[in-house]
Amino acid sequence: MKKILYGIIFLVSISFLPIFAQTNPITVQTDDKNYDEGDTIVISGEVTTVVPGTPVVLQVFFEANLIEIAQITIAQDGSYSHTVITEGPLWNKAGNYLIRVSFGEGNVAETEFEFSPKTNVPDVTSIFEVDAGSSGTFDVEYTIKGGIVMDMTIDPKFFALIVQVDARDEGSITLDLPREFIGAEKQDGKDDVFIILIDNIEVPYSETITNSDSRKITIDFEQGDKDIGIIGTYVIPEFATIVMMILIVGITGSILITKNRIQARI
Repeated sequence: MKKILYGIIFLVSISFLPIFAQTNPITVQTDDKNYDEGDTIVISGEVTTVVPGTPVVLQVFFEANLIEIAQITIAQDGSYSHTVITEGPLWNKAGNYLIRVSFGEGNVAETEFEFSPKTNVPDVTSIFEVDAGSSGTFDVEYTIKGGIVMDMTIDPKFFALIVQVDARDEGSITLDLPREFIGAEKQDGKDDVFIILIDNIEVPYSETITNSDSRKITIDFEQGDKDIGIIGTYVIPEFATIVMMILIVGITGSILITKNRIQARI
């Protein structure tokens, strides 16, 4: 009789396994879809039925290479979470990474994310000699993180300093702008804000040090950015005079033309 009872229990257990595989799906997601080296990935999900002593097995792959593996304990409500820090010798290639989680027999879920390692571009502090044409040159001290300064030029038409960068990573540039050559001032002589454009899109900036000789500003940029424009109310005072003279000449010319036309009619 006992053998018959054990046999029935065994058959019931076997018949339960396929149902278990079908009725116990597992989910997985991350808190973001794009990560940089050193970021923390929060991986979470849930299972519909908790089996005591059975963990979630987590694997992270890049192409066919296993980057990370862990066993995660499931909470009583069926949820689980795990954090992965994107640093170390295996986190060295940019691209699409795969997260695979499994629970029990045949229960698998996957999700993907993008990862970008640091480019190892060193921070640079230097002085750039800006060509001001017939007005000579002037120096701009700068510190750049995540990129390289390729050139600095002035655009007198817009009272702007244009900084061309090779932004190989997210970073920032700090510029010590000499008031003698570029600035932003109100009519009463007090400091006004600069307009900062990165690839023709206006962005915010921060100002850290201001004195009678210069203003120091910091601008954040993204990987791939190229042109940073710092627009003030003057760039090279001589240019401001030239622009004003051109404007006066233009206005005077218009007045003379109008006057001649009136006299001709009379």
